[in-house]
Amino acid sequence: MKRDDIINSLKEKSSIKYQQNVVRMGIPEHNSIGVSTGEVRKLAKKINKLVTAHEAHKLGLSLWQSGYHEGKLLAVLLVDPFETNEADIERFMQGIHSWDLCDHVCKNLIVLQPKFREYIHKWCDGTKTYYKRAAFCLMAASCVPSSKIQLTREDIDDYLHIIRKHADDERTHVKKAVSWALREIGKKHADLLERALTLAYELHNSASKHERWIGRHALKELENLVTVNERERLISSQTKMGKSAGKPL
Repeated sequence: MKRDDIINSLKEKSSIKYQQNVVRMGIPEHNSIGVSTGEVRKLAKKINKLVTAHEAHKLGLSLWQSGYHEGKLLAVLLVDPFETNEADIERFMQGIHSWDLCDHVCKNLIVLQPKFREYIHKWCDGTKTYYKRAAFCLMAASCVPSSKIQLTREDIDDYLHIIRKHADDERTHVKKAVSWALREIGKKHADLLERALTLAYELHNSASKHERWIGRHALKELENLVTVNERERLISSQTKMGKSAGKPL
């Protein structure tokens, strides 16, 4: 299986609708094929059944170099996290030019790296938009059950400290990631909700309009969380399960 064959397969599934969606996110039209993420995931599953893990990894690295947005999305689903080294991670980060690709790389690849916490510390102090967004995306991704990452109290303390320190950022893609991280911390369980709410209220009452924005958007979800039986993670009272089985905290 060759990279050009895979790119051609993606082009066969292209549509103007999805290409326009990608272009609206700031991706140049010549770098967009126009394929939904769902189709990209289907193709990734097909490829992974046809080749070895090592072959898939090599294909992924090659696809990242194709320059196509969808090629990069597919690449992340093919590369082996355990074969991916720091140089690969840096290459991926340098090739990110949209928020969705940033989140995709963080959730499906970087958070699986043993050193993902080091990237959080390194990137949160950076000036590049998607590096900084990645730091908070990694926080959020490490808090969800699917990550299977065991976070200690020290980890959470660290996350909240970083959020408070870097909340005064005017960039929309960074602000949204900061709010996302704070919300995911609060949803882990009831004890952490109280801490997340405390910080969200502090930001909401800040003199900084950027911090107020983050606090306000975090509170929209944090103030409406409920608990359900036999489930540690909190859910929104606006969801179907939240409305039917949710219990106020």
